[in-house]
Order: sequence, then structure tokens, then C-alpha cells
Amino acid sequence: MGVYTQLPAHLAEVDIIIAGGGTAACIVASRLSDADPNLSILVVEGGANNFDDPTIVHPLLFLSHLAPTSKATLFYQGTAETQLGGRQLVVPSGNVLGGGSSINLMMYSRAQRSDWNSWQMAGWSADEMIPYLKKLETYYGPGSKATHGSNGPVLISGGTYRVNKSESDFIQAAKVVGYPEIVDLQDLDSNNGVQRALRFIGPDGKRQDTAHRYLHPRLQDRKHPNLNVLVESQVLRVLFQGKKASGIEYQANPAFQSSTTKQSIKARKMVIVSAGALGTPLILERSGVGDPEILSRASVPVVARVPGVGKEYQDHHLLAYPYQTSLCPNETADAVTGGRLDIAELIATNASILGWNAQDVTAKLRPTDAEVTTLASFPGDPSSLPVGQYLSVSAFSVYPYSRGHIHITSANLSDPVDFQTGFFLEPVDITKHVWAYKKQREIVRRMATYRGELAIGHPPFPAGSDAACITIDKPLTNVQDIKYTTEDDAIIKKWLIENVGTTWHSLGTCKMAPLAQGGVVDSNLSVYGVMGLKIADLSIPPENVAANTADTAFAIGEKAADIFIKDLRT
Repeated sequence: MGVYTQLPAHLAEVDIIIAGGGTAACIVASRLSDADPNLSILVVEGGANNFDDPTIVHPLLFLSHLAPTSKATLFYQGTAETQLGGRQLVVPSGNVLGGGSSINLMMYSRAQRSDWNSWQMAGWSADEMIPYLKKLETYYGPGSKATHGSNGPVLISGGTYRVNKSESDFIQAAKVVGYPEIVDLQDLDSNNGVQRALRFIGPDGKRQDTAHRYLHPRLQDRKHPNLNVLVESQVLRVLFQGKKASGIEYQANPAFQSSTTKQSIKARKMVIVSAGALGTPLILERSGVGDPEILSRASVPVVARVPGVGKEYQDHHLLAYPYQTSLCPNETADAVTGGRLDIAELIATNASILGWNAQDVTAKLRPTDAEVTTLASFPGDPSSLPVGQYLSVSAFSVYPYSRGHIHITSANLSDPVDFQTGFFLEPVDITKHVWAYKKQREIVRRMATYRGELAIGHPPFPAGSDAACITIDKPLTNVQDIKYTTEDDAIIKKWLIENVGTTWHSLGTCKMAPLAQGGVVDSNLSVYGVMGLKIADLSIPPENVAANTADTAFAIGEKAADIFIKDLRT
């Protein structure tokens, strides 16, 4: 029982190996350890232990993980993409115990009922998933107990800090544009409205990552001697005896340790890969599970022909739009991003603002039928902005038509990967963002605290355009919608292509579907063509979800654990 940076001799062979220690992995490991105290379980995580790390525990400090120097974040470098003007996008992923749940922006946002049903897999419909959605949470928000939990390990609340002025201002402005405030936008059915944000933050102001809420309590309670974690260790591949998964090969992560000698660990019963939508397909391919053509080019012998591995990559396409405001310094996070707050003092005094993720309103909006007929990244480095109080609207399309891929180019972990996000490959995805840009701008222009656009984060409309960015010293009155010309629309489209980025919502690269339809796992999360190998993470969704993806990853972890427990008992 414990967290190790070097593998103890007694763990050279275990019953269950979980390759990856991210969001779903921590849940799976914890539930398995509860189910059978005689089952030896080893989680192998490439990043560091996150226990009591202040940059993880305190929500306000999430911004530190956006920096390219962060060791808690793994940055996947894409190759040049023609439809993006040759841009090479970088997509971050969790590289620490708890994975994305340790570094994400903590927005509580749930998939729609129709999203789960669209997966069309036995056992995974919305009605079948609601027990798991409830099981994971203790919900302190408004709404019905029919879809929300009351005694789960993850505390969902508003945290310890809110900015009521900007919340109420945005909500009243959205109502003017036609989007009402909805009591519970996360009830699986509601949409086309806004809600005061709930967060993966407890009432005590602490982040609710799966390592702290599931794993660490069991590692410390002396009741789970069967549960162990190896950190700072990169899984290279799954080992097989014939077609049966028999263990893993791994090495120490050179970002943390000097020796990178390859070592192996045996698994008597099962190997579960849970390295995320970007990491899991690469592990499978290095193990010989994937498209034979890709494996051949990488000089990896084929163990199982599963052509869907690494294909159908999806993300939500993000654009974020900054605005000038009349908010007070304690009503935005600009003092944090500008380095004008003493973080050590905030921690020493347990300041309530530490329990804030600086995101106050969530919205799920869609065009009306009439609007459809008319439809033919984070904005820069905030530390470089002039001192001021800004707000930003993040707009991301939840059902992109575009698809990408991620594949190995060799068996070596250090070699570049073939990663294409596929963003905007389908022109309709650009068209949707043109609508989103116009709609969010009309909402913000009707806020009492609106003082103009921050021009560097908006399309460069010419001075004579009705859409040109402005700076004002008082709210607009008698607001009329901006009239965009054909030239303005072309400027927006060009700007979108030059600035679209990731929402950190990668999924779908080892999808759950029939093998003939590009599937990698079946409804029991078993990898096709081999035995004893499972997947449990965001690589399995066959279709996208209209939400931030954290809650979906949590629910996958809970569902997967039940599947694996049942399999191990048969």
C-alpha cells in the first residue's frame, strides 16, 4: 500500500495493472480495491504524485498548468494542418496523478441524455448511466434528485467565491437576447439557456480531482493494502503471451528521474489502459494493436488487427473572446494573471478567492431554425495585457463534424507522433463558429459592465465597419444588433482559422463500437482481437458530448469499474 517512484520488488507481479493514473484510472483502481481486498492492483502514472500540491488543491491556481513549463501537463504537438493555414496545434493533457481532473478548469457540465443514447451501446444509454452519474457526486446545486447524487465522493458546489455582479449582468443580457436562466442546465435534458456555474470544487474551496477524492483516502486508511501506485513512470507498451495481455513494459520518466532503463511488470488477471484519448491509442500501437499499415511503418509487429486505433479524434473547437469591463479588481482574476497578488499570502490566510475558478456562468446555446437558414484558444498571454478588469467568453462547438487522428511513427516513446486535430476540416464547423461569435458578442454588449472589446482577441474589422471594436466609458443604451457585411463575415472566418484552438476535450480515438465500424472496444470495454486487455478513459466515446468532458470521464470510470468487477468474478 503506497505511492512509489521506484517499483518495490514485491510488486513485480500483480493481479491488475492500470496503465495511466488519470481521471478514470483513479476511480477504477479505487473501486476495484474496495470490491476485493485480495486483488493486488498497481496504477502506473507517467507524472508526479499530486497529493496536497497547492497548485492543484487550490482552484484559482489552475492557470499555472497552462504554462508550457508545467510538469503536470503533457503537451501533444500536432503536425501542420493545411485547412488551418499550416498551423501546428498543441493539445494539453494531464501528466500527473488524477490526470485532467487535477489540472482542468473544474466546470461542472454534463452530457445530454441524447448524447449517451447516441452511443447506441448496450449498457451505456442515459437511463443506464444515471446511476453512475449519481454515484460519483454529492450535489449542492439546484435541481432534481432524480439525476443528481447526494452521497458520492465528489462534491459539486459553487466553491467559496462568486462574483454576483458579472453573473447577474451576463444572465440579464442573455435573457434580452432570448436565452433564459435555467434552474438546472445539467439535468441531462435542458438547453438553450444559461446558469450560474457549478464546479468540481467543494464547499471548502478545494478541487475535486479523482486522486484526492478516490485514491488518496484509500492509500492512507490502512484498509486497502492491495492498492499501490507507481508514479513518474511511463508505460511503453502492453506485453502479451500469445493473444493474452500479460503485463507492461515501462521506464522512469526522464522529466523526473535520470535512469530510463526499461523494466517489466507482470499482470496475472488484467491490464487496463487508461492513458486518455491521446495516450491510450499510442500505447496500443506500440503494443502491436492497431492498423497493420501504421504498425508496419513504425516497425511494430502486429499482435491484433484493430484498424480504428488512433482514428476519429475529436475535440471541441474553442475560441475565447475578451472584453473590457467596469468590474472591480476583486471581481476578476486579472490580478492573478498579472502577478499582482501574493499567492503565498493567499494560501497562508486560506483566502476565499482560492476556491474560485474564475468561470461564473455556463451556457448551452443553439441556433434557431431561422438562424440556421441564414448561416451559409485562450486569448494570448494574459500577463502581457495592460492593467485592467477583463472578462472573456469561451465559445466551443460541441458536435464538430471534423475528425483527426493520432498515431505512432516508431516504437520509441521519444519520437514525434503523427497527430492531426482535424479542426475545421469540415467547413460547416467554421460556419457554426461565425454564428457563435456574433451571438456571444450581442449578449456581452447588453451587459451593464461592458466597456468594449479587447481588440487583440477579436477579428480585425476595419474602422468603418458596424462590427469594429470599440472602447467606451459607460454602458450602451438602446442596443441594436451589429449588422455584418459579407466582408465582415470573411474577416471572421479568416480570424477563426488563424485562432481556433483546443478545449482540452480530446476523445474518441479508441471508440466503443463494432469492429467493422472502426471500433476498438466492445460494450464491456474489451479490446478486440486480444484477451485480458481493457480500456477505461475518454478514448472510448463513439460520439461527442455537449459538455465539458470531465463529468463524462468520471462516469466512464464508475461504469468501467463495475464492468471489470463483474468480469473478474466470472
